[in-house]
Amino acid sequence: MDIRKIKKLIALVQASDISELEIKNAEESIRICRDLSYTNTVAAKAFGQTTDDKEDTTNPESTKPLDYAEEDLLVSPMVGTFYLSPSPDAKPLVKVGQRVEQGDAVCIIEAMKMMNQIQAQHAGVVKAILCNSGDAVEFDQPLMVIE
Repeated sequence: MDIRKIKKLIALVQASDISELEIKNAEESIRICRDLSYTNTVAAKAFGQTTDDKEDTTNPESTKPLDYAEEDLLVSPMVGTFYLSPSPDAKPLVKVGQRVEQGDAVCIIEAMKMMNQIQAQHAGVVKAILCNSGDAVEFDQPLMVIE
């Protein structure tokens, strides 16, 4: 099955309330499952909340990506772990205020023990880095702002 089709199916599952999708045909089959209770717990922990809290304690910084134009956001192409540098003792690939060119490596996402360099989609200046090294990131999650 084409990876683009798989990514679209994953995005559809994430955008919906379903927890499982299974598609079979004569030659191929795919099954995408997610534990909704686990997803909510992970999301709450990522924003410093506990799932037992009834009041809204959302971090104001978590709404910051909405302040930027969509074309300026660099989003994660996959689920994984975000890193700003290739190793813990190496310097970061980019810093806020640094100019980058299209195709420059700006961060790394580790997925399934594979290190994937993420490249700038367009030239510009890094205005904000929205994740910390070691953070778990989701598909289509904003990583940084490049204007």
